[in-house]
Amino acid sequence: MAGSLPAHARVVVIGGGIAGCSVAYHLTTLGWRDVLLLERREISCGTTWHAAGLVGQLRATQNLTRLAKYGADLYERLEAETGQATGFRRPGSVSLARNRERMHELKRLASMARCFDVDVEVVTTAEAGRRWPLMRTDDLVGALWLPRDGRTNPIDTTLALARGARQGGATILENTAVTAIRVENGRVAGVKTAAGDVTCEFVVNCAGIWAREIGRMAGVTVPLHASEHFYIVTEPMAGVTPDLPVLRDTDGYIYVREEVGGLLMGGFEPVAKPWGMAGIPADFAFSLIPEDWEHFQVLMEQGMHRIPALETAPVRRHVNGPESFTPDGRYLLGEAPECGNFYVAAGFNSIGIASGAGAGRAVAEWIVGGEPPMDLWDVDIRRVAAFQANPRYLRDRTVEMVGALYAVHWPYLQPATARGVRKSVLHDRLARRGACFGVVMGWERANWYATAGMEAVYRYSYGRQNWFSCAAEEHRAVREAVGLFDQSSFCKLRLEGPDALAVLQRLCANDVDVPPGRLVYTQMLNPHGGIEADLTVTRLGVDAFFIVTGAAAATHNTHWIARQIGAARAVLTDVTSGQAVLGVMGPRSRELLTRLTDADLSNAGFPFLASREIWLASAPVRASRVTYVGE
Repeated sequence: MAGSLPAHARVVVIGGGIAGCSVAYHLTTLGWRDVLLLERREISCGTTWHAAGLVGQLRATQNLTRLAKYGADLYERLEAETGQATGFRRPGSVSLARNRERMHELKRLASMARCFDVDVEVVTTAEAGRRWPLMRTDDLVGALWLPRDGRTNPIDTTLALARGARQGGATILENTAVTAIRVENGRVAGVKTAAGDVTCEFVVNCAGIWAREIGRMAGVTVPLHASEHFYIVTEPMAGVTPDLPVLRDTDGYIYVREEVGGLLMGGFEPVAKPWGMAGIPADFAFSLIPEDWEHFQVLMEQGMHRIPALETAPVRRHVNGPESFTPDGRYLLGEAPECGNFYVAAGFNSIGIASGAGAGRAVAEWIVGGEPPMDLWDVDIRRVAAFQANPRYLRDRTVEMVGALYAVHWPYLQPATARGVRKSVLHDRLARRGACFGVVMGWERANWYATAGMEAVYRYSYGRQNWFSCAAEEHRAVREAVGLFDQSSFCKLRLEGPDALAVLQRLCANDVDVPPGRLVYTQMLNPHGGIEADLTVTRLGVDAFFIVTGAAAATHNTHWIARQIGAARAVLTDVTSGQAVLGVMGPRSRELLTRLTDADLSNAGFPFLASREIWLASAPVRASRVTYVGE
């Protein structure tokens, strides 16, 4: 892999792990030959080399499952294509349930799998025991059998992708660390290394545990944090054969697979151990973190509980290596909002081997086509916010997110850590009224209100949760009388300038050339007619507009609109934190407001989609008559 550094490459891929090699490989399969992959040390170093190599197919959405299935199929044929062995095989997997709630989840997963065209079977404990004879089954209530799940050798598979990329025309240089990224006019223009500079049109950040640092070089937020991840490998054991399925006992936090006649057993403990807070050592490559048997104890105990033979099995190897985790447990993919042509494929939350092939393909198609090849919003990097680069926030959330991988994925589940980042001015008052808060884009939002004598805390289940009767009362109050909603988390933007109207008319599906004081509900469309944003536009003056859109899409919508302005004479300003929003809704809303204002709120005096400044008691407000659910 030795060679000289070229002065130019169309695409520079940073990082030679499974993701980076996959991106380079897939770019060449799409006909792009001028691809340069730069690896700071050696291919597969950092995180990829010590991965457990599990290749599960079922993911949270249909498109993520499509990518995972594609990855398994690619690994299966990669040796024949490149000549490099991968170690891939399909022993299937067995997922266990120790209780009724977990069994409910497994049945839901089975229904999803069938919809996503993944082979699946709900099996009895006896059948699970037949497929995995070494485990005890007396405390189980059922299991899930996925016959097409696989496993692979992470190093060999990465080397196969690298060889395929080189065979397709890509250049791969090891021992070439990127030290800076050059940005011109809001787009990447090149990278700097100790060996020299390279100009380029695209950069793909696949730097794994270093991806946050690489992103910072380009002014891009890549919110991930490393955590220690543990597994052991035993000496050969009786009854362990190469065709033994992968075992997942998520109620016990563990996974198990065969490894050279022994067992590889690791897991995702409920309270994780973040790593790298003081920085990652410069020479960290094929390195491990010191053993921590005390922290590993919870996994070891669960492993021995499920597989009694582990109690006497000699441990050949203890692995403690860093893995990257994100604040919401989903990886980061796509073009960064802050910098044009800067792409990211990182933060894989310990499923990098299973997801790397499909993610690499998606990024390659995104670069070549100029847009996501499918709906990938669940992993789109434009879903994150700048505040999530805060190291303390990431460290605190990582403690929780590692264990969340194997926790029950309850409906409406809210994170418990790194909370209270963004609060509206009414937060404390709502809390005193019994609000139970959820979090969206860092905003604490009242999801429901506890009634007298009730604790404002979620009690999760797959049935009717504890908030249902509270929400029913809130619904009835708004339907029959009036309700007040704190909607301050809305993203609020001002677009101003001589060309502001022309920009909006080009982007919006609806006609926003309305008189000042009128509001328009509209979508913004891309050149293919696809919806990029769903929002309201209020005309404040001849050249001034006020845009309100959802909190979850704030980063995407703000940066997407800003990029569309181009050379037009218009300026977009984010005023979200400077303005609160209250929603007053229900058949008696007008009756309530007329007690507080002298403004004419009648149908004739204040028609639907009108927006104007009025006095509400002693406060000046902008009142807008709008609803998304009908009046």
